[in-house]
Amino acid sequence: MSEAIGPVGLRMGTPAARWVLLTTVLGSGVVMLDGTVVNVALERIGTDLGASFGGLQWTVNAYTLTLASLILLGGSLGDRYGRRRVFVTGVVWFAVASLLCGLAPNLELLIAGRALQGVGGALLTPGSLALISASFRGPDRAAAVGAWSGLGGIAGAVGPFLGGWLVEWSWRAVFLINLPLATLVVVVALRHVPESRDPDAAPGLDVPGTVLAAAALAALTWSLTALGADGAAPVPLVVLAAGLAALAAFVAVEHRSPHPLVPPRLFADREFTAANIATLLVYGALGVVFLLLVLHLQVVAGFSPTFAGAALLPVTVIMLVFSARAGALAQRIGPRLPMTVGPLVSAAGLLLLRRIGPGASWLADVVPGVAVFGAGLALTVAPLTATVLASAPDRFVGAASGVNNAVARAAGLLSVALVPGLAGIGGADYADPATFAAGYQMAMLIATGLLVVAGVVSFLLIRRPMSTATSERLPVERCHHCGTSAPQVHPAESSA
Repeated sequence: MSEAIGPVGLRMGTPAARWVLLTTVLGSGVVMLDGTVVNVALERIGTDLGASFGGLQWTVNAYTLTLASLILLGGSLGDRYGRRRVFVTGVVWFAVASLLCGLAPNLELLIAGRALQGVGGALLTPGSLALISASFRGPDRAAAVGAWSGLGGIAGAVGPFLGGWLVEWSWRAVFLINLPLATLVVVVALRHVPESRDPDAAPGLDVPGTVLAAAALAALTWSLTALGADGAAPVPLVVLAAGLAALAAFVAVEHRSPHPLVPPRLFADREFTAANIATLLVYGALGVVFLLLVLHLQVVAGFSPTFAGAALLPVTVIMLVFSARAGALAQRIGPRLPMTVGPLVSAAGLLLLRRIGPGASWLADVVPGVAVFGAGLALTVAPLTATVLASAPDRFVGAASGVNNAVARAAGLLSVALVPGLAGIGGADYADPATFAAGYQMAMLIATGLLVVAGVVSFLLIRRPMSTATSERLPVERCHHCGTSAPQVHPAESSA
């Protein structure tokens, strides 16, 4: 239930509806563009700022860390204090942080700016879909979400080309381009988007849970990065233990909180737990692929940033075209088979991508592996989301989607921290084609293993068929996983 200030029940095709769609598509598009192009820019960033591979890991993970830690809180703040207000605050915050990244004279300030970008992203991204949900009603809501998803997918497809071109000019432009886009979003939102809030939102915020989640993720990320690079040194082991203790404390706090970020009763359902384990494994593999493939194409295969960024374009196209069909298939036969076969198909795609070496061809060597990888994702993502929703009581559907999204982001965060070190990539290896190629080969094998285990988990633990009610709301929730650095994981909004 939402309380709106200004026009409500917008109809598709009206000027007011177009303004809301423009605002939400551009707002989420700013984050989507950033997620698409930063990985493309890593090689140039490392060369320009003299960064080690660990520094490049933190350039990615500083953003993901704050985003994953705060995104559930961001949705709650919007429901309580006004979705437009929090959305606009997030856009402004993201723009200021982008300016800091674009002007950063050294790696330390760039990483700090990336962490601040994640805070802004945690405020703005839940509000994007929540504003649509609050502003439209009935069939127009579904149509608006479909338009938002489709336009966002187009942005994801254009992003690699735009990002590659920007990187070839200057990696700083990757961040500075956010400023004019953010300015447009703020102006349109303040003039044309109605405010809304949820009068039934929880009376308090789970601040202790948020702090413990952030502390646990930060400690685990730092310790896993250090252990991957340096082995079992005493300090990283102590920090790892502290992170696990913070995670245990988080679980205890959530059981006692009157308004938990993560309702514990969700995990009483075996299939909800299984779906989130599969999410952890699949998105852990995605984090590794999105970090290393684009770097490998530039460092080893000699691709330009534009062609390296475009390598993931087939994934976006395949997801856009086939995700809805995969959802319909899961409705007919149940999610178990697609969630089993999909990760295995993606694993086969990664084995094909291991063949990429010096002098590789974009069409002959890159596209086949990426296409197979994307086909597996298209088969997996919609049934996975449907299973999460089907296993949650109606009143917890938004929370279930939000938890699943947070799990996906945390999976990418932790895999980027750990897997490169396990694969033997560290220091200045990204500047040595032979050394980086060997590490890339091993990392792809590890990611392949994660996907295979995800398929096995789904086969053993997913049993329940999809309900009609779940399939009816799937088109809305399915968007949370489609689109960006190939498939984007959009945050759930708590009031969908």
